[in-house]
Amino acid sequence: MSAQQASRAESTARPGWGIFWMVVTGLLFVGVTALVKVLGTRVPAPQAAFLRYAMGLVFLIPMLGSLWRLRLERGTWGFFAARGLVHTVGVALWFYAMARIPIADVTAMNYLAPIYVTLGAGLFLGERLALRRVLAVGVALIGALIILRPGFREVGPGHLAMIFTAIFFGASYLIAKVVSGRSSPGVVVAMLSITVTIGLAPLAAAVWVTPTPWELAILFAVATLATAGHYTMTLAFRAAPLAVTQPVTFLQLVWAVLLGALVFGEGVDVFVVLGGMVIVGAVSFISWREAVLKRRITPTVSATKV
Repeated sequence: MSAQQASRAESTARPGWGIFWMVVTGLLFVGVTALVKVLGTRVPAPQAAFLRYAMGLVFLIPMLGSLWRLRLERGTWGFFAARGLVHTVGVALWFYAMARIPIADVTAMNYLAPIYVTLGAGLFLGERLALRRVLAVGVALIGALIILRPGFREVGPGHLAMIFTAIFFGASYLIAKVVSGRSSPGVVVAMLSITVTIGLAPLAAAVWVTPTPWELAILFAVATLATAGHYTMTLAFRAAPLAVTQPVTFLQLVWAVLLGALVFGEGVDVFVVLGGMVIVGAVSFISWREAVLKRRITPTVSATKV
């Protein structure tokens, strides 16, 4: 970005609106987790994820004409396929975890995805990992240990699923960073929806349970809230820098804790809140450093969600 462009961006920045839209984004994504929690475990996780994405394709109808005329290089198609594969696994694991562990745990552990993006950018994209960023990554991993407390609490399959969920979502975002230089943002989002739907189809077929109309309604609501969340997140990015909006993502954990305690009777785990605060602090520091250095690698937490 040139000095003139940076000056123009600063003059048009609207931090208040950026914070507002990120708060709305957090509420929408917490709504997604709440609905998946209500859905329960009767519908297997791969099938629930498939139905969410399949029904979400309705939002791509306005883009069908441009997608039909799309002409891409073979390598770009390969990137789209690779991203669809890793995101498919991440989404299936997220649905599995969401139905089995408290909402606050899922929300807090999802904050790890940007940390994996930072590590991946250094390992695979040639991004320099300065000592400050390495220390911030270490702090975030300590936050994860505070949440999991191995040896002091049972770390079940749901928590393990969330660890790998964040890894796969981080990989998906890194591939998106690469492919964003070859295609428009709209095409990148549309191709993710299409490839993940295709990737989940055989997994869903293998465990298929006939859903009730109520379960289908819940999953369509999930698709609607998730799509709206990605849109309001885009509005937040347009209004303010990531260094401003990133700390606001901590409110997602606040909403999740309140929702879990007041609606689902999950109680309040102080260690989960503390660990989430540590991770968000580390991610926010990394985002701030990238803003100072005029870089953009680390995503907001919401950018890696379903």
